[in-house]
Amino acid sequence: MELSSIKDAFDRVAKKQKLSSSKSQEVVDQVGREIEQALATIQAPNGPSTPVDQKSVLTDLKSKLNAIVALKQLEGPQKELNLSLSKYQKLLEKYFNPDISKAYRNVDFDNHIVNQIIASHFYRQGLFDLGDSIINEAGELDLTALRLKFMEMHQILEAMRVRNLQPALTWGSANRDELVKIGSNLEFKIHTLQFVEVVQNGTRADALKYARTYLAPFAHLNKDDFQKLMGCLLYAGRLESSPYSDLMSPAHWEMITEELGRKFCTLLGQSYQSPLSVAVAAGVEGLPTLLKLANVMAAKKQEWQAMKQLPVPVELGKEFQFHSIFVCPVSRDQGSEENPPMLLPCLHVLCKQSILKLSKNSTRTFKCPYCPAEATVANCRQLHF
Repeated sequence: MELSSIKDAFDRVAKKQKLSSSKSQEVVDQVGREIEQALATIQAPNGPSTPVDQKSVLTDLKSKLNAIVALKQLEGPQKELNLSLSKYQKLLEKYFNPDISKAYRNVDFDNHIVNQIIASHFYRQGLFDLGDSIINEAGELDLTALRLKFMEMHQILEAMRVRNLQPALTWGSANRDELVKIGSNLEFKIHTLQFVEVVQNGTRADALKYARTYLAPFAHLNKDDFQKLMGCLLYAGRLESSPYSDLMSPAHWEMITEELGRKFCTLLGQSYQSPLSVAVAAGVEGLPTLLKLANVMAAKKQEWQAMKQLPVPVELGKEFQFHSIFVCPVSRDQGSEENPPMLLPCLHVLCKQSILKLSKNSTRTFKCPYCPAEATVANCRQLHF
């Protein structure tokens, strides 16, 4: 979406509105002054010999008001404002389709899975009461085990946000083997945070004892970081004025807190990002393409609901790509186990059905659609996802 164009159009409307308002106020003030002046003349004390001719005063006022041409002065700026507003509205309708239901298609969802996804989303966010309500109202099976795990995760993360590392250290120790299997040094990082706290707020002897007890077992895998931490011992109690002051940065706490959340979900067999959030975000990004496609199909009198496969790919960002997907550049079909991608000798890739059509289901050679090279079905190699 061209948000910059929308902003520019909005700025133009705002400018026209200010000009119109300023002009209106100017005309109102001018009319007000003439009326006040006429009233002052009428109400001025005069002797019996020189009475005020009110009719002539009002006639004079009418002449002055006609000379001001108030209505004509107001019409010009107002017309310009209305024109800008009309253009702005059309621009908004162009980029923000008010009826997104056009892109809706009847899809057979598994209600059980959808309910579970929604409930687990609330548990993942720490909104346990909402998750329980979804489970109860939908009549779903109890998710107590998952609920307890996410509750434990949030208790650990909340404790870390108030600089209490004990729950995190306990969890790291209990899951040490699992963390090692996935190549994570998270437990060492948590101990690093605690060590820095001891160096800054305790004695050098306390810090050395902590290092020998909890950091030394990780030294062989984190040599450079371990040596840096040992250098901190020279500045016990005054770490903020040392070459290692960056270790006290709140950013370290934030990064390790986020990493703990990610590793907790990994060991739990769950993604760190909520599947519901990912699905909604992907839908929002793909919506403009789907709306445009629905409008094109409606114009051609083609049935949107009856379509089994989208005729064009919906481009999404890399953050939405979790599995390898191949779309044949010839047929535009998505690769599958029945129609896998095939590598030609020239290193171009087509789906199997396209290759069979090009070779006319025979052993004869066929020409690659993208280069002069020739190939046969036999010398094409199947690729695996």
